[in-house]
Amino acid sequence: MPNEMISNNKYNNESFASDSKSRLVPVFVLLVLLVLAAIVLNLSIGNVKIDLKTLAGIIFGTGSDEKMASIIMNIRLPRTIMAFVLGGALAVSGFLLQTFFSNPIAGPYILGVSSGAKMMVTVLLIMASGSAFMVRGYMLIGAAFVGSLITTGFIILISRTVKNMAALLAAGIMIGYICSAITDFLIAFADDSDIVNLHSWSQGSFSGSNMSGVTYSCVTVFVTLVLVMLMSKRLDAFRLGESYARSVGVNVRLCRVLIIMLSCILSACVTAYAGPISFVGIAVPFLMREALRSSKPVILIPASFLAGSIFCLVSDLLARMLFAPTELNVSAVTSLFGAPIVIFMIIRRHKFEN
Repeated sequence: MPNEMISNNKYNNESFASDSKSRLVPVFVLLVLLVLAAIVLNLSIGNVKIDLKTLAGIIFGTGSDEKMASIIMNIRLPRTIMAFVLGGALAVSGFLLQTFFSNPIAGPYILGVSSGAKMMVTVLLIMASGSAFMVRGYMLIGAAFVGSLITTGFIILISRTVKNMAALLAAGIMIGYICSAITDFLIAFADDSDIVNLHSWSQGSFSGSNMSGVTYSCVTVFVTLVLVMLMSKRLDAFRLGESYARSVGVNVRLCRVLIIMLSCILSACVTAYAGPISFVGIAVPFLMREALRSSKPVILIPASFLAGSIFCLVSDLLARMLFAPTELNVSAVTSLFGAPIVIFMIIRRHKFEN
């Protein structure tokens, strides 16, 4: 009987692995096609619609319409690149936090990491408004990174005494509320008009993106993603438990530090330029696990990045166009689609646990 059970488990594992491999190419091809389609739609659709021929001419430098070129190159292209890069970064940040806490519901928005980053960016901008120096992109990312580390540090300290994940998530939500309240107070009582206009940013928005911000965010996210991919084998061992990771030679303490640092950098970059964006970091990695039938980081990291980019590109397009000319906060749209996925995850996990 035991031999029969072992044989059945082996068969099921082999069948699962085979199913995962068969899904790999179609899913990635679909993701790439959806990314390209979302980018084209974001560039061509708006208050001024631009046909594909004109768009191609502007992108490749053969177009002669200066007005359309200005709209694309100065407004839509930076915003589209930001939605692509930061959406992917947010999804990967969520994947890293889920790996760290061994829970699929952990994410930068839920755990208050994004709120801490938002608070420190607001503090930096208010301090800079009364002085002569100009705030650079790396300063925004640095301030957001410090805020992310502070809130993540509190969560880790709480996790040492609170073992129940539901209580830990509740604590993260409370920390997020505290940081958001402090941010709202700072913005409400700011005298500088530029600081007051941060209200839409504090709710999550890609509006106002420029090529300077695109440069800083692309470099930061690209370097961080390379480091995350180099850690994929260690992450694979870490997700199977700290004991197993130690048995295969992984420095668990260093791995934990690197996971938090890399996740905070990605989350900080998103918050610095787009504010806190909800549910992407939770919903996207879950959808990719289901689509690929795999938990391997070397597969899920690029898949989550592409899917997160699609999620934010589509959400930003809807935020711009649903009630045009009035523009919604992109976080409102991501919540509309992401929250039901998270609710489904909680219900499904509860059923499995019972």
